[in-house]
Amino acid sequence: MHRNRELYSFLSDKATQLTEDWYATLNKNDQVGVYSSPDPRVIEKLKQQNHQFHLHFFKIFTLEECQFFDLLDDWIDDIGSDEEHLNTPIYFILREFFRTQNQYLDYIEQFVALHEGKYTQAEVNAWNRVVVKVFSEVMERFTQANHRYANKIMMDQQQTIVELSSPIISLKDHTALLPLIGNIDTARGMSLLESTLQQCAEKSVTRLFIDLSGVHAIDEVSAHQLSQLIESLHLIGIDTTLSGLQPDIAMKAVKLQLPFDKVTVKSTLAQAINTII
Repeated sequence: MHRNRELYSFLSDKATQLTEDWYATLNKNDQVGVYSSPDPRVIEKLKQQNHQFHLHFFKIFTLEECQFFDLLDDWIDDIGSDEEHLNTPIYFILREFFRTQNQYLDYIEQFVALHEGKYTQAEVNAWNRVVVKVFSEVMERFTQANHRYANKIMMDQQQTIVELSSPIISLKDHTALLPLIGNIDTARGMSLLESTLQQCAEKSVTRLFIDLSGVHAIDEVSAHQLSQLIESLHLIGIDTTLSGLQPDIAMKAVKLQLPFDKVTVKSTLAQAINTII
């Protein structure tokens, strides 16, 4: 009952004006986000995105709902992954969805006034209901896409932090240093095992110095993972030297029976490095 090609044509013809009116009344005083950007390129892209949304949305008045969302999902995915929108608080974006919804309802009212008596109140109600319904679905799908891409960025950043917190530094003659700083929890311990073996293979390391002087705490699971790391390095032919063990970490290592027979232990990094000079 909501499909009407005449209404579709009327709204489509208003798409450009809708975008200009929307941007003219936009709150540009937000502290952060795409809507307050003064960059002309960002503004132009934002207007294009808004205009494309209008053209996609109005097809709800000519298409079946499932077909409509198949076409609109690409727009939702593009906006959900857009860097400027990812840097915009979600409540600002939802605010603009609601403002646009009100624009559509106002234009439907104008359309009805231009065709007074032609359409029943039931038809008008159906148009209004479908606008509200589709906006609710669009906002839900956008929020999901935005959350998905934001999580991916966060996980990539966490992985970068992990990699930077466990760097293998090449020295000479296939020797390398792994300086560990900060507490080692279970998640970091697991990453440490994987990244160290990978980096050693990439750098053709045959002797690795692991300095723990900057580590002040390590849980039992991570201590076990350190044990697995030493065992794994031994299995692939890498000689390992530990240095800088703090007393409490040393006691925990003994308690957990770390494989000290497969590793050389030095009290300081300087003593360890001196063995290759």
